[in-house]
Amino acid sequence: MIKCIFTKSWRFGKCLGLIYYLGEINLKHPDLKIIPEEWKLTQIDKLFSIQQGKQVSQKNRIGNNQFPFLRTKNIFWGKIDLSELDNMNFSEQEIQKLNLSFNDLLVCEGGDVGRTAIWKNQKENCFYQNHLHRLRVIGQKEVEPHFVLYWFWYAFQIGKIYFGRSNVTTIPNLSKSRLGELPLPLPPLPEQKKIAYILSTVQRAIEEQERLIQVTTELKKALMHKLFTEGTRGEPQKETEIGLVPESWEVVPLGKYAKILNGFAFKSKDYNSSGIRLIRISNVSHGFLVDKDDKYLPYSYIDKYSEYALHKGDLIISLTRPIIKDGMKYCYIRDNHLPALLNQRVGKIEVINDRLLKNYLYHIIFSPYFIEPLKVMAEGSNQPNVSPTRIEKFLIPIPSNIDEQKEIALLLTLLTDKIEQAKMKILNFNNLFRTLLHQLMTAQLRVHEIDFELLTSIERDLENAGS
Repeated sequence: MIKCIFTKSWRFGKCLGLIYYLGEINLKHPDLKIIPEEWKLTQIDKLFSIQQGKQVSQKNRIGNNQFPFLRTKNIFWGKIDLSELDNMNFSEQEIQKLNLSFNDLLVCEGGDVGRTAIWKNQKENCFYQNHLHRLRVIGQKEVEPHFVLYWFWYAFQIGKIYFGRSNVTTIPNLSKSRLGELPLPLPPLPEQKKIAYILSTVQRAIEEQERLIQVTTELKKALMHKLFTEGTRGEPQKETEIGLVPESWEVVPLGKYAKILNGFAFKSKDYNSSGIRLIRISNVSHGFLVDKDDKYLPYSYIDKYSEYALHKGDLIISLTRPIIKDGMKYCYIRDNHLPALLNQRVGKIEVINDRLLKNYLYHIIFSPYFIEPLKVMAEGSNQPNVSPTRIEKFLIPIPSNIDEQKEIALLLTLLTDKIEQAKMKILNFNNLFRTLLHQLMTAQLRVHEIDFELLTSIERDLENAGS
């Protein structure tokens, strides 16, 4: 996808070498030393007025002028989350001083230093705390706030242009004066706007896929409840230990039709620089494997420890800390995960009776019948471990008719695939965004060199999704 955008070879043309000194910083970063001649190097307080918010304290919460306010936890790169807002008292003077206007930038002073979002009048009479800086364009300065947002994103997150600018304390912070001194390469206004348009289009595409995942996940959850309690045949229901299920269904321990194999305790002395991938607890996340401090075993181990070898379609779960924020730590093994061996405390679920369809079991595992008991086991422990024997005792509902299992699995797989496709699109769009962010902000790619056909296609998709 990324290659489709580049239609011309990059050439800097005539550039201006700049070595810029500012206070205690020697700005010899490669991305600031050479910029196009038509760009200028300025600093933040030449373009923006900076206002820090109100301190949060018990005293400041008392009063009759209670208004919601933003914290650093509400500010994310490029977006603001208003789902959780606290209230504080603001005097008339503070209301005038700390008001928010359309296109104000909000920059985190602490926490993830420099994290920035833009205010779009999402809520009336909303203010902000002292760990946030409000940046407002001075007069008629030729600056596009969205461009500065994306410059901060690049400079703080990717290019590390401002590395070392935060005060080094137990809580790193970016003071008003230091923020104001930060250097800013500034293209002409039309180019700023085009850069902001390009990056915001990709960002909106990411947000649309995130919305799609949320909606589809909620739909899948509702459908799972309906299918596992009513089935697909419209038959009468019966009351069981786990609630209502169709009359012909069984409610049995998982271990009657499946078993969980615990991995082998491979030692560090077995590790190799390359070879068979070892799947450990740290590699298992919510629905996928992550590359995290990967370990490898000699190729000969695939035969020596064949019972711990993974195959396409295997279901694995973490037996230590199995529950995370998004749900369970699990994975469905695919071709690109292989060859691989299973480490201890990672369980492989194997079907041992042909009366249970593996694809049906896959969806049961991620239903409340499976997750809720895991949550109970995980509560109150710093290192919750769940034994295969205990999991095999979980009660699950199983249609006696294999065809009905197939129907349920198919319906849920369609929604699962839709979620997985959206996740893959997010991965691709994120890669595209980071590439564009780096190359546009360093002038390695100029807006006139971009094929806007792809962006037009993305916008069409966004319009169709909105309708």
